Amino acid sequence: MILETAYLQVKRGLEHEFEEAFHKASTIISSKNGYISHELQRCIEVKGNYLLLVRWETIEDHMIGFRQSDEYQEWKRLLHHFYDPFPTVEHFERVAIEGRIPCDQVMK
Repeated sequence: MILETAYLQVKRGLEHEFEEAFHKASTIISSKNGYISHELQRCIEVKGNYLLLVRWETIEDHMIGFRQSDEYQEWKRLLHHFYDPFPTVEHFERVAIEGRIPCDQVMK
């Protein structure tokens, strides 16, 4: 499993619109091959900051299967105008997991 992370800074005053658009865009990403799950986290301390976490089977599922698809153009149309600056996207692989994490929260 690969974890895609994107730190999103949404333009001031557009947070509600962004969240609505993200809900619509979620159907796009969740339909792609290799997609496992995703979540959007809203920052408590800084209004307009979000963290997007997407789990993919492989990095190619994200970089080729999603990013090079026709559906990605619709994803961009729905979401990219909200960001300033444009987000940095990175990919991670699990090294370890510890702690008291509810079973339904752990991705295997």
